Amino acid sequence: MARDETRTVKSTTAHPSATARNSAPGRSSATAPEEGAAVPATRVWAVRLVVVGIVLSALNLRPAITSFGALLEEVRDGLGMSGSLAGLLTSVPPLCFAVFGVTAPRLARRFGAGAVVCAGMVAITAGLLIRPYTGSTVGFLAASALALMGIAVSNVLMPVIVKRWFPDRVGSMTGLYSMALALGTAAAAAVTVPVTEALGGNWQAGLAVWAALAAAAVLPWIPLVREREAPPSGQGPSGSEQAQGVSRHVHTRVDGAGPVRHVHARVEQSTLRITRSRTAWALAVFFGLQATAAYITMGWMAQIFRDAGVPAGTAGLLLAVTMVMGVPLAFVIPRVATRLPRQGPIVIVLGVCGLAGYAGLYLAPAAGAWAWAVLLGISNCAFPLALTMVGMRARTGAGVAQLSAFAQSTGYLISIPGPLLVGVLYQHSGGWGLPIGLMIGLMVPQMAVGVLAGRDRTVEDEAAR
Repeated sequence: MARDETRTVKSTTAHPSATARNSAPGRSSATAPEEGAAVPATRVWAVRLVVVGIVLSALNLRPAITSFGALLEEVRDGLGMSGSLAGLLTSVPPLCFAVFGVTAPRLARRFGAGAVVCAGMVAITAGLLIRPYTGSTVGFLAASALALMGIAVSNVLMPVIVKRWFPDRVGSMTGLYSMALALGTAAAAAVTVPVTEALGGNWQAGLAVWAALAAAAVLPWIPLVREREAPPSGQGPSGSEQAQGVSRHVHTRVDGAGPVRHVHARVEQSTLRITRSRTAWALAVFFGLQATAAYITMGWMAQIFRDAGVPAGTAGLLLAVTMVMGVPLAFVIPRVATRLPRQGPIVIVLGVCGLAGYAGLYLAPAAGAWAWAVLLGISNCAFPLALTMVGMRARTGAGVAQLSAFAQSTGYLISIPGPLLVGVLYQHSGGWGLPIGLMIGLMVPQMAVGVLAGRDRTVEDEAAR
């Protein structure tokens, strides 16, 4: 007998056959999704695969950057870079995220979000494998851009995938992938220098080794490329899918076993005029300023400690401490944020930690190094908070896709000058006083716009007005 659907996944909407059975007298339809007989095995399999894909993809969204930061001095010497040119390289990530991230919703509508993320992981693998061996700054930059292109589209689509597959668990799933992202960031910062030393001091091999992790992240998405990862099913669009802007396309083919129905789900283009929303702009600026702080930290903090007399290995560990603080906090903060009507208080706490950390770097970088690393690690958890607010400030899946693309692309454009300016100030002033002063100055407006972005409202309502 032909299968009704090639796959289904767990949903708050019950399967049609289960609904029919549970509509009988004496049975409550509210309990239908919890009954094992009503949930096809393929649902559980697909959901688990998506979770694995999200975690592995998140692990690969920052090692391309923090592994470079840990070996910045070796890369500069190997390729003959000046301080200004190194600052330009640390500005490449936000530039790529801004340029390529804005294309993610359109690509997802055409090919499916799973297919785009899978291609992104392939691009990360290729870029990380190629860039250490190009032998020139231009080649290193081009290969880095390839990897960052894959990171950019995945950055934008992660909130979309979470909203689509786990609409009732946005906080916990955002926390899960934010935690995995922080873990990958910290691991690259902590392990890159020891691995390089174990490989005979070859910085090329120390950077290229991270391509293996990216290759592993390709695998979970392959089945979802073929099936276009349709989310929770029925045989037509559910009410929740229509509300989220998800269309379901059913294609039928005939083989020896009879007709087989393939169900595709894509996010339809929204008519939301996102630029009319003040919350969208506040969230974009907040995203840009926290990204500025994050990329300055990832690109330059290890060098700040090294210039203060801290050994290279210890400086890498300090950067890792900053990054690893996001592992537990990236799981906790989204869960707390979704329980609050306003996220402004969290923004303020994170900002105060950042101000204290930068002040410590300015006054006593080596003496209190571990304390400053912890404080800046807490401050950098503005990133998972921003991602959580993306999911909270829009009601529909299409709205989340638009808001995610707008906030991240605009935000990363805003963050481009920061790392470059730090490199220029460092080279021309001969010290870290002016760059750290810049970081302190940017933290104040970050806190202000974060409070505005955390107000209890949605972009759909603001755009309609």
